[in-house]
Amino acid sequence: MTAVGRRHPMLDGAAKVSGALCYAADLAIEGLVHGAILTSPHPHARILALDATAALADPAVLGVFWHATMPADRYNSAVWLEGQEAPEDEAMFPGTVRHIGDRVAVAVATSPEAAEAALSRIAVDYAPLPACLTDGEADRRRGAPFAPDGTPTFLNPLDERHFRHGDPAAGMAAAAVVVETEVRTPKTHHCAVEPHVAIAMPLADGRIRVLSPCQSVHATQVVVARALGLAPRDIHVVKTPIGGSFGGKAEPVLEPIAAELARRLGRPVRIAYDRRRVFTSTRMRASARVRIRSGFDAAGRILARETEALIDIGAYATGGNYLPGSMLQRHVRLYAIPAERYHGRAVYTNTPPTGAFRGYGSPQINAAGEIHLDIAAARLGIDPVALRLANAIGPGAVEPFTGLDVGNARLRECIAEGAAAFGWAAWRAAGGGTGRIRTGVGMAAAAHINGCFPGSDEATTMTMVLGADGRVAMVSALHDLGCGSNTTLAQIAAEVLGVAPAELRIVEADTDLCGYDLGTRASRMTYAQGEATRRTALALVASIRAAAALLLNAAPDDIGFADGAVTDRRGGARLGLAALARDLGGAGIVLPAATVTHTATANPSSHAAHYAAVAVDTATGLVRVTDYLAVHDIGRAINPMLVEGQIHGGIQIGIGYALFEDVANDPVTGRMGGDSFARYILANSLEMPAVAVRLIEAGEPTGPFGAKAVGEIATIPVAAAVVNAVNHALGTALTHLPLVPERVLDALDGGEGAPMVAGGRG
Repeated sequence: MTAVGRRHPMLDGAAKVSGALCYAADLAIEGLVHGAILTSPHPHARILALDATAALADPAVLGVFWHATMPADRYNSAVWLEGQEAPEDEAMFPGTVRHIGDRVAVAVATSPEAAEAALSRIAVDYAPLPACLTDGEADRRRGAPFAPDGTPTFLNPLDERHFRHGDPAAGMAAAAVVVETEVRTPKTHHCAVEPHVAIAMPLADGRIRVLSPCQSVHATQVVVARALGLAPRDIHVVKTPIGGSFGGKAEPVLEPIAAELARRLGRPVRIAYDRRRVFTSTRMRASARVRIRSGFDAAGRILARETEALIDIGAYATGGNYLPGSMLQRHVRLYAIPAERYHGRAVYTNTPPTGAFRGYGSPQINAAGEIHLDIAAARLGIDPVALRLANAIGPGAVEPFTGLDVGNARLRECIAEGAAAFGWAAWRAAGGGTGRIRTGVGMAAAAHINGCFPGSDEATTMTMVLGADGRVAMVSALHDLGCGSNTTLAQIAAEVLGVAPAELRIVEADTDLCGYDLGTRASRMTYAQGEATRRTALALVASIRAAAALLLNAAPDDIGFADGAVTDRRGGARLGLAALARDLGGAGIVLPAATVTHTATANPSSHAAHYAAVAVDTATGLVRVTDYLAVHDIGRAINPMLVEGQIHGGIQIGIGYALFEDVANDPVTGRMGGDSFARYILANSLEMPAVAVRLIEAGEPTGPFGAKAVGEIATIPVAAAVVNAVNHALGTALTHLPLVPERVLDALDGGEGAPMVAGGRG
């Protein structure tokens, strides 16, 4: 291998660190005007009237628009493709606002400052309505209208999923020990460095162009079209470089509004959120309350498991209708359990809407399952590593929900090799001590998907063209979210073509240029688009050989190709790609090109086992993670350096999820406590431990060069590993994330988390 498996720097890395890379907010566009969004101060209210007279008195203000003057077409911002059915309960500007931060109006002006100033001069008359602010209250309203004020009625639950496998009752009856826990996870935000921004402009052909740091140009095209009442062909979407997403830019938020304003005003419009609006008015990870009851035999084998998940998706459906099923799919991919019962439901509340965030349901359900398993291990008197090894799935296991083969699953290797490398047995034997500072270790395992198969939309098209300068252009719906996907796919193509990755020219996703692809989501980029890249590169090699044969008056079999050059096997000269392109052009021969549409035929699991050591200050309740090891079943690392980078970033998010992060929506007022970087606590560099990474590269037959995903699974087991370490250090049974000092101290004082939450027999 000359390109795959190499620690190649990001192709755009130098441009990023030097400031040369141009993000959407940096674009200088002639005639650009600016929009600013007025948001609701109420969690639930009907908008009776709006007076913009004072705002429009400023000559810099070009207009103020609200629900009475903007399209009323309802849409779902989480759809991926035309024809997809999902609850359409969102509008650009609703007549009834459903959370603090909901969109009320937009002011457009010749400068961002003038647009923002105009907002304070808009008078709005609200009629407050009763608000539902907690998941428990929402769940109690089952089957009743969420708000009796029009269509849609926002019935709870939005989605409900029941699943049964085997005979759970018989498994529980046969169990030696039955353990029950309830784990609660918070709503958390992506905190990408780049805030949300969208630019739209009218085109001479009557279409509207949208420039967006999005995760799918085709999904953005469909959502914007629905919101404007247009056909997708009327919207042209171009992806701009992304300054971080983690799922936060998977759904169009500002793009429909910018597009409508561009159409209405006939000039380019940019809307950019400040940090507070990013928190209160975009998307975040859903909170969950997960109750698990498991029956074990004396040796620790899980005989049956019952899971109930209540998911708070906030004020709008977005992708919340998929979450109960998504959680279930991940939940049953980790351990071989003969009997399962699952009941998941997603409910509306008058809090900001939720969406994708690095795992889409996996962090919540995995935290619940892995914290539960550690509490069970303590009840059984079994080491947590041994308990997981006794139940871990292996290669070729069939996941019971979808019936899919999980592929070359190396979960056991992750657990066993991780325990040995971390020195697990020695850590556990050492004990946590009895002084003020207590130490402990914890671990957690995880499984995650590689794409959306068997969904009918799991296809991707790649085109490669040899340019006149000898460089190969890669054209597809490729969405690098800042993590180096461009570089990874270039390495795959470079391996086949025998050239350096930098010799490839990558074209950003553009609906006018690229075939359909559902975008960067569901950990499908390397696995699905990577395989499309590999196959297209092979097809391009065949096209290059055919063109060279025509040029050299030879049969295609007489032409060899290796190391980025063609060779006439009859003894002729060797031509590099630049020389070949020059000679083909001179001879009037069409330059070689290839297009391949690849549809995934499998959905294997990626697996991981993470190990954490913590030190807990029993006087202050502060927790510090001191050592960390992540072991990942990666199949094949296309770029080990980028894989390690993904894992380090995932650990940072997971530590924050375990210990600090919570947007903290007030259950009485609906106000968000963590609506800025000053008030929302992240795991920063000082909170990060020494991190070691080990990769299990056993290969995945259906992945490109054996590769599978790491992007989302990197964060999934982290929170449970940290929480389990804290519980080991303190002898507690903490299950309510995040473990802020107050919760730790309360448990030490005999409050929640101090006694083990466990059921008896039956």
